[in-house]
This record gives sequence, C-alpha cells and structure tokens, in this order.
Amino acid sequence: MKESAVKKIAVLTSGGDSPGMNAALRAVVRTANYYNIECYGVREGYNGLISDDFLKMGPRSVKNIINQGGTILKSARSMEFKTKEGRQKAYDNCVKHGVDALVCIGGDGTFTGAKIFNEEFGIRVIGVPGTIDNDIFGTDNTIGYDTALNTAMEAIDKIRDTATSHNRVFFVEVMGRDAGFIALNSGLATGALDILIPERKDSMDELFATFRNAEKTGKASSIVVVAEGEKLANIYELAEQTKQEFPDYDIRVTILGHIQRGGSPSCADRVLASRLGYGAVVGLMEGKTNVMAGMRSNDMVYTPIEEAIKKHNEINKDLLLISEILAI
Repeated sequence: MKESAVKKIAVLTSGGDSPGMNAALRAVVRTANYYNIECYGVREGYNGLISDDFLKMGPRSVKNIINQGGTILKSARSMEFKTKEGRQKAYDNCVKHGVDALVCIGGDGTFTGAKIFNEEFGIRVIGVPGTIDNDIFGTDNTIGYDTALNTAMEAIDKIRDTATSHNRVFFVEVMGRDAGFIALNSGLATGALDILIPERKDSMDELFATFRNAEKTGKASSIVVVAEGEKLANIYELAEQTKQEFPDYDIRVTILGHIQRGGSPSCADRVLASRLGYGAVVGLMEGKTNVMAGMRSNDMVYTPIEEAIKKHNEINKDLLLISEILAI
C-alpha cells in the first residue's frame, strides 16, 4: 500500500451502545498499529473530544475485549458538540495531539456530528455503523443488530412457553426506534401471529381480523411482536383495545427494552465489526473522508455519510408476506 494519507488517528464510540463496538475498536487499534499509524481512543464520545479525554492505545490496550458487549471507551450523547464552541474545543484538542483523522463508531447522530466536524474544520472522518436498529443506509447490517435480534428471539421463545402453558396472548415490544427490522425478523423467527412495524400502515381492524382467523384455526395462544416505533398505538393501548374487543382473552404485555442492547456479540457481529474497523483505517489511509464503511453483498463499500444519514434500508416485503403465511 502506498504511503498513508494519515499519520495519527483517534477512535470514539458515540450514541447508544451496541454489541460489537469493542470488536470494532479492537480492529481499528490493531489495524492502525499494523500500518504504523498512531492511535488514540477518546472516552465518552464527542464529550471526550471536548474535555481532552484522549488515551494512547496499542495492541495490548484492546486485548480480551472482542467478546465483550458495550464499549470500553464509554459512550455519550454530547449536547455541547452540537454547538460551534464545543466543536472548536474538540478541534483544538485534535490539533494538540496531532490527530489528523477520526473513526466514529455509532449511528446517524454520531455520523451527523462527524459530517459537520469535517465540513467545519477539514479533519478527516470515517464512520463505522454501530447500532442495533439496522437503520443506516449503505450496509446490509449494522454492528449489534444480529446480537440484538438473537436476544429478542430467545426472549420471545421463553415468553411463548408461558403463553402456551396458560393460553395467553402476549404483546411483546422490541427495540429498533423507527425501524422494524428487529420486530419483523424476530417475529418471523418465533412464529408470531402478527408483527406491527412503523414501515407498514397497520390498523386495529386488521389486527382483530388476524385474531379471529387464529381462533378459527384453533390457536389457543398467540404472540404479537410490536416495534417500539409502531405508529398505530403504543403497546399498552394495543393490548387495551384488544381486550375490549375480546374480553375473554388473557392478555399480557412485555417490553424487552435494553436487554437487547447488551450481551456478548454474536459471531456475525464480531466478524462484521472486525471487517468494518479494518476498513475504516484502510479507507482513511487511502484518503477517503466523510464516508461510512459498510458491507454490501459481503463486499466492503464506502458510502457518503450524507447518504447514510438521509436514506434508509427498506424492509423486505417478501418477509412480511412470509410471516403472514406461516402464522396460519
């Protein structure tokens, strides 16, 4: 490889944590070391850039973390970085340490901050998509999505045991913010009766019709998986309206919440994070900036951060149809 376009980089994790962030950090630090690039870790995201919380990192700094959830650098949502004064402090600290490029691991909020920082001060930035929501355009999967999906699936499997034992209806809310990827895929994988996601216009009449059809086929227990961003109603309202329509139903509500954000990352997330962390450093060495490293059809691709933020991966409509057919 020709001479690197960067000599010293800093890496940070920002926004909501996701399983695999540590694996990505490990890949960034060790790839930088392999190519003789100095590397700093920045604690607590953009807050650390502002408060000068830089940590020199080498191969041994990231030992035994590939299997850990969360992020050893800590994460935060920085309000001060949203101000010009805050970003000026951050840039001054980058200059102080001689840092000429940033690797920013996070979601769309993290990428928005990186984009503005690059445009204002010219420092090279490259994003690595770390979010369980899988809502970033330019990569087939985001780091943490596969682990969160499996966590949701395992939890719903356990809930089904109780639903079946007591002939109950469970409404189960999964995370994903305004994206239905976790809901759709975990619902399909666990045989949910219905799946409610924000990408599709749902109605109570359709939900009630699904329950009636289930009764006709002899179903005594059911699970409805609801994305947290579902626009029809919140999960408690859905359960209440269903109870009014079907007074004899024994209905329960379960919100899986932040258990989906934690835990040891899956094999798929560890491999994805390792490839993207490596790709981020190589991209910077090649002179790329204001882009996100992603995997499309198992190939490394670089997508302009502006596109990654503005566009969204689309729900596979075939999966919606399959889930309906198989729920009979």
